[in-house]
Amino acid sequence: MKKLNRRAYSVLLIALFIVLGLFTYVQRYLRDGDRWASYFSRLNSLSEGYVTDRNGVLLAAFTANDNRFNEDRSTRIANYHVTGDFWDRTGTGILTGFSRQLHSYSPITGMTQTKTVSLQLNVDSELNKKAYAALAERKGAVGVVNYRTGELICMVSSPAVDPTDNDPVAPEGVYINRLLSASFVPGSIFKLITAAAAIECVPTIWQRSFFCEGEEEIGGVLFHCPFEHYTNDFAGALANSCNIAFAKIAISVGQTEMVNHVRAYGFLDSHNLDGIPTAAGSYPIEFVGDPETGWSGIGQSTDLICPYSMLRFVSAIANDGLLAEPKLINDGQPTEKSILVNPETAKTMQQLMRNNVVTVYGDNRFPGLSVCGKTGTAEVGDGTDHAWFTGFLQDEEHPYAFIVFVEGGGGGLSVAVPIANTVLQAAVRRGTELDYS
Repeated sequence: MKKLNRRAYSVLLIALFIVLGLFTYVQRYLRDGDRWASYFSRLNSLSEGYVTDRNGVLLAAFTANDNRFNEDRSTRIANYHVTGDFWDRTGTGILTGFSRQLHSYSPITGMTQTKTVSLQLNVDSELNKKAYAALAERKGAVGVVNYRTGELICMVSSPAVDPTDNDPVAPEGVYINRLLSASFVPGSIFKLITAAAAIECVPTIWQRSFFCEGEEEIGGVLFHCPFEHYTNDFAGALANSCNIAFAKIAISVGQTEMVNHVRAYGFLDSHNLDGIPTAAGSYPIEFVGDPETGWSGIGQSTDLICPYSMLRFVSAIANDGLLAEPKLINDGQPTEKSILVNPETAKTMQQLMRNNVVTVYGDNRFPGLSVCGKTGTAEVGDGTDHAWFTGFLQDEEHPYAFIVFVEGGGGGLSVAVPIANTVLQAAVRRGTELDYS
């Protein structure tokens, strides 16, 4: 009898393992089946897929017998975070979603589709090469979008790898798309948000003046400015990026309204770029008191911003408050549009951002261009600073908004501005030559 009981327990145990194994398999099949099928389909499927840039330049292709990328190595590297690879090493590569879509995976029928499809993107691969070269393999990102149409004409993250290298020696963080998939301390570009909130929430903002001798105690906490700005009005405080002035402005707006504006402009959300999720940001939403509200208003505190979110924001400002949602894929569908910024606020911000360039940065840094922008130098806490520059062109033929970010790069004016000029000059030139404005 004991022997029978032991055998019965053994059989039950084996059955339990089989059931658990089947359960695990079904779970993984439902979760990863499309990836498994997409991988093996390249060996037996007759489907073919081709990915091109906006000008028809081949970026990547896959057939039953071959996986290909552009023949030029620099093109492959500069466009890596656009295309991705066939091993899903970066989460933003268009190849992953495109190949699964083409093969029409079904957990019941499997691969059923056999056809040849070309996917055209809005990015200009040559412009991406210019942007990648300007970053000079420093960690960072560049994005340029047509703020009228939403076409994302430049998307670059650095450093990148050659997708044809099966086993690359990859720099740290190379598979992160810094434009879409991460958030960083924004520093003074955040003052654009504070300024927009002040325009709407502080009726006396245009009558106020701000005095700065390089440091001042606010709410018992000492605030520092890199320069002595002395007396400035609101526009001058933004142009000179005065920390002391903007700490006071943020406190005048109040934490509740600061949170409301940060949230309304989408900085706390993850967005969707043609199926690619972006990183959410961070801002102190619990009560922190005046000094911390001041720090948050100048882009420090616990502030974190995804560069893509800032690109959306300045695009809406440039387009009189109307956001043309950025599109990576040229699918022929209408661009989704919505009011992101109050139109009157947006028009005022346009003037302020143009004033920044004219009175402080200098038009001579952007020959032939009418740039509106804001620099940022974000203190990270490890002795380094992030370099930022964001803004747009006042140019009906070339309505481009941009973001430049260099991780640990230094000063926004000295580091990010020259990169922006290089990219914008190339964008205008190519937009004129190829008529894609």
